[in-house]
Amino acid sequence: MTVHFIGAGPGAPDLITVRGLKLIERCPVCLYAGSLVPEEVVASAPAGAKVIDTAPMTLDQIIAEMQIADEAGQDVARVHSGDPSLYGAIAEQIRRLKALGIAFDITPGVPAFAAAAAALGRELTVPEVSQTVILTRTAMKSSAMPEGEDLATLGKSGATLAIHLSVRNIREIERQLIPLYGADCPAIVAYRVGWPDEAFFKGTLETIREIMRKAKITRTALIFVGRALAEQDFRDSALYDGAHAHILRPKRSA
Repeated sequence: MTVHFIGAGPGAPDLITVRGLKLIERCPVCLYAGSLVPEEVVASAPAGAKVIDTAPMTLDQIIAEMQIADEAGQDVARVHSGDPSLYGAIAEQIRRLKALGIAFDITPGVPAFAAAAAALGRELTVPEVSQTVILTRTAMKSSAMPEGEDLATLGKSGATLAIHLSVRNIREIERQLIPLYGADCPAIVAYRVGWPDEAFFKGTLETIREIMRKAKITRTALIFVGRALAEQDFRDSALYDGAHAHILRPKRSA
């Protein structure tokens, strides 16, 4: 028996990996985070499968279901949104499973920041503009941020920021980042990426808070900040530059 942690992707049912889908199709027990994973993703569970939305459940209740499956020798598809390595709360489940001697594995999924960049038609690492992407969040009612991971510290890098779980904290994001990135720095809020009501709100650090106030978006949104988001001229990368030789293209082109 194995508990399979599966990244379902950002929402669109066809963005789940082939491996993840095949696991759901064969597992007699499916536990899915219904607040962020659409029912269409788990609709491929086998006939008669035990399919449970864990959104209203506690950690103890979720682990109890896994124990029941373990005792029955039934594999479990534990389906999370996006990629389970990012804000998926799988570490606490894995800790419990290890203590109980229950086997597990992890199948990655398409993270929301990657799906949002694709939908926007943007590359987040633009030559000589930004070569670093920082995935982070801000502290609100959830656990505190570790020392040194506040926006004022991370923002000193000038990297492209993908700020999760923080749309209700946008005033603080503006306050901390304008001194570092400038008021005119592009900011984009991606709402419900991969879902039918997906939407993108584009502005700057100076304007995005008012844009979001009017949109009345308070959850399920990802905030991008960085100069790489701007429509601008930038140099081509060296990767395909004819004047740049490398091991797979040892001769320079004219």
